[in-house]
Amino acid sequence: MSVFDYRRRKSREVNIGGVPLGGDNPVRVQSMTNTSTMDTDGSVAQCRRIADAGAHYVRLTAQGVREAENIGVIRERLRAEGCDVPLVADIHFNPRAAFAAAAVTDKVRINPGNFVDPGRTFKKLEYTDEEYAAELDRIDKAFSPFIEVCRQNGTAIRIGVNHGSLSDRIMSRYGDTPAGMVESAMEFLRVAVKRGFFDIVISIKASNVVVMVETVRRLVKAMEAEDMAFPLHLGVTEAGDGEDGRVKSAVGIGTLLAEGIGDTIRVSLSEAPEAEIPVAKALVEYICHRGDSAPIEGTYATGYDPVIPKRRKSVAIGNIGGDNPPVVIAEGETQLDDYLLVDATAPFDENISAAKANPEKVLVITTSHVNRPGSIQALAHAFSETGVYNPVIPMIDYGNASVEDLTLMAAADFGAMLLNGLRDGLWIKAGRLDNATNVRIALGILQATRLRISKTEYIACPGCGRTLFDLQSTLKAVKEATAHLKGLKIGVMGCIVNGPGEMADADYGYVGAASGHVSLYKNKECVEKNIPQSEAIPRLIALIKSSGDWQDPAPLPQ
Repeated sequence: MSVFDYRRRKSREVNIGGVPLGGDNPVRVQSMTNTSTMDTDGSVAQCRRIADAGAHYVRLTAQGVREAENIGVIRERLRAEGCDVPLVADIHFNPRAAFAAAAVTDKVRINPGNFVDPGRTFKKLEYTDEEYAAELDRIDKAFSPFIEVCRQNGTAIRIGVNHGSLSDRIMSRYGDTPAGMVESAMEFLRVAVKRGFFDIVISIKASNVVVMVETVRRLVKAMEAEDMAFPLHLGVTEAGDGEDGRVKSAVGIGTLLAEGIGDTIRVSLSEAPEAEIPVAKALVEYICHRGDSAPIEGTYATGYDPVIPKRRKSVAIGNIGGDNPPVVIAEGETQLDDYLLVDATAPFDENISAAKANPEKVLVITTSHVNRPGSIQALAHAFSETGVYNPVIPMIDYGNASVEDLTLMAAADFGAMLLNGLRDGLWIKAGRLDNATNVRIALGILQATRLRISKTEYIACPGCGRTLFDLQSTLKAVKEATAHLKGLKIGVMGCIVNGPGEMADADYGYVGAASGHVSLYKNKECVEKNIPQSEAIPRLIALIKSSGDWQDPAPLPQ
């Protein structure tokens, strides 16, 4: 795998209800219902809409045995209606539901953070090595019977780790870290390998894109070290809605797909589930068509770490490069005398000579290669390796792309380059769109990569059968009340399964507590419990004000 030349990671093939993933199969796309799983008619109808949109798999939540068994009823109804889309049960906290689902579904997602360990309390636990080994033995004893039920029924398993739901045991030993997330998955994978069960897919997700990308890269290395090749499900949890949700998802998923990592994806949006599918398909198509392009001969600069890349070393020229934050270049508003335009498809030695002859200029790298970020990064590494430390700004011209297409393409391309260390700036060109649109998208990409915060960030789940309020209208109302609060992170979560954990780095949280009731959080602490939803937004505003983070909206122009 490389950030230069696109090649798919080799993974095992896993059959899921007759639709295999991994191996030589294309990258699959999927979504999850937000209906109650006990609402058979509503769930069947929504599954059909998701499948008709082009999803390869549909997931439904199963809080208990009753819901797990009803997924089997939903599957029978769908089959009778001629819809063969495989169904996946999503399980948290309830192993009995997982066992029930294994008999009637095509795949069961379990969360290693709560399949054996109790729900997290964010308490620090102390273990001797012997006590920790005993905990691993407990995982073996609990997980092995589930493996056998899945083996007998031809049911695949998804080991689904979420940043927000690591067990207290893992967090006590590893912290709330990418290393802890990886180990949480590896503990269960080792049991499966020992039992000779390989029909497993892994997901390892976070709402923080930087954490998500690092963690998946670490997991790939950890599996390689133990001769494992399980396929991977990619996604950014709680990405939100609209343009921000698409940018955040495309940055995280696109960065990894570009490195050949990923066998199935879900773009988690706080919108109708079927709206996720065209976005996911467009992203997969955009990245995977690079496989037919000319190879890129790139070599990492000395000292570069592809798992946790540091910022490329550069000297400051004005406010660009060095330790300056990334800049956004706007078309027609830049004095080109300070810039040297170089084409990454030209011979490297020519570009290096030109750069060395112009040490006082910012290098703007463009390319005509199909794999634009790969080509640009290859030249940037060649510059660093040969002692060229001018600031580097990638420039990509997307021609007549629509705003919808540009959002995904630019987020995937520039997001990858920023996360990989090219952090001096970015220059998006698109002839059909005005500067304001291009700059807005660029700032959204910088926000998703946590390199430059310019607006409120919303950590919002997509909703599922566990959601305790209308997520889409609630998120809209929270945004209307708080979107002017530049720099804050606000979580809007449908339930407590992942809520307190996934929004752990949020400043404030709005979390479903019971039907019609909400709990409010300040950081990880629940400060108001079970308040009526009708009072929740005014009390959220009051909480922000009492904490000193409120500012009144700017007055509208006369």
